Amino acid sequence: MARVGLTPERIIAEAAAVADEVGLERLTLAAVAQRCGVSLPGLYKHIDNLEAVKRELAIVSVGELATALADATAGLSGRDALRAICTAYRDYARARPGRYAAGIVAPDADDDTYLAAAGRAYQVLTAALRGYQLAESDLVHAVRMVRTVCHGMVTLEIAGGFGLPESVDDTFERLQDALHSQFSYQRTE
Repeated sequence: MARVGLTPERIIAEAAAVADEVGLERLTLAAVAQRCGVSLPGLYKHIDNLEAVKRELAIVSVGELATALADATAGLSGRDALRAICTAYRDYARARPGRYAAGIVAPDADDDTYLAAAGRAYQVLTAALRGYQLAESDLVHAVRMVRTVCHGMVTLEIAGGFGLPESVDDTFERLQDALHSQFSYQRTE
């Protein structure tokens, strides 16, 4: 008999907590089962496998990040929106490193649920960057550039990759300034 209160949603929530604590690469179903207070076979009554859990974590992560970005950029445009995007992105990834790691891979072309979550995140990013008046094709590149800057910064921070004495926050500000300059230069006429 299934344990009362054990649902796929609870399993994903517990898996997210485990991933944030130990890292996505060390996430195991045994750890999730222990956290849920069930045996591993009991967990399999509600989920298929670890890859299915990681897919669900990715969907949760992308949705949470999209919401954080939307909240941060509401009513902002241009440089202010860009700074809000970068700050919210960095804050989310540092606060939830395991689930963030799950959501960085692009969804499979036939995964409608994950595609919808990724599409929403893309829409939030492009809406925030519209103040730069970039051509539609340039918006794709702008989104990629923002993701690359934020992801690179966070990945190096989490790994302890910044050992020099200058402020990492100052470096992050300079990267945002560089993006702002590039996007301002690219404006459509």
